[in-house]
Amino acid sequence: MLNKRFLYMLIGVVVLITIPIFLNMVVFDTKPDSSNEPSTDESNEDGSDSNDGKQIYWGVDSASSVNNDLKQCVEDNFGKPDVWGRYLGDNKGVSKGLDADEVTFLHKNDIRILLIYNHFRDATGYDHGAREAKQAISLANDLDVPDGVAIFGDIEPKYPVDSAFIQGWYDTLAASDYQPGLYGVFDDGSNLVEAYHATKRKVRENTIVWTSYPQQEITTKENAPKYAPEGPDDALLYGWQYAIESDKCNIDTNLFTKELLDALW
Repeated sequence: MLNKRFLYMLIGVVVLITIPIFLNMVVFDTKPDSSNEPSTDESNEDGSDSNDGKQIYWGVDSASSVNNDLKQCVEDNFGKPDVWGRYLGDNKGVSKGLDADEVTFLHKNDIRILLIYNHFRDATGYDHGAREAKQAISLANDLDVPDGVAIFGDIEPKYPVDSAFIQGWYDTLAASDYQPGLYGVFDDGSNLVEAYHATKRKVRENTIVWTSYPQQEITTKENAPKYAPEGPDDALLYGWQYAIESDKCNIDTNLFTKELLDALW
């Protein structure tokens, strides 16, 4: 009787030990989760292109309003833009200002809006920079532009420019609901680059730069160059207008980083 009891006890111990092992091997055993492994696919689900490890987005800018005809012209000849640069307020003989209908149209077509302000031809003086920034903020408010969107002051190559203007532009926008941005030809040795370098460190660290240098040929979205803008080493160099004045559709072509997309409308 004792031997049988011992045998039963031994069998019970073996069963108790065996069941967890069996469950672990059969029921709970799963293949290693590959969802966290780096993907080897270079394409991005959001439509951007992989460019040396960066997410790069293709876009255009235009002085004219965007309607279905212009959008279709761009898509037929170049590709679908992720970003469209447009101007705040009418500038007679230069550019048509963005309006609410155009905003709705672009957003319905999943196109982000880059805001440009071009109502000055002289970029000198702190007070002047502050006044222009206030006007840009007012125009953005009129369109109900949300907080956090960047506004790019357009400093053309022929404009006189100094660090005081950039400082006034920056201080006023930084104190508002919007982010300070600058557009221009940031080529080494230019007056614009010298003025930028002469600003305070805080300005250089927090102003988003959209450069139009160097210039290349107009291309389709598919054939766009690698993202290789030139500008100040310490700049937030998030945008590159790599070609201008297309014969078709009257647009310029651009490349943008993911960081800039976060500052668009």
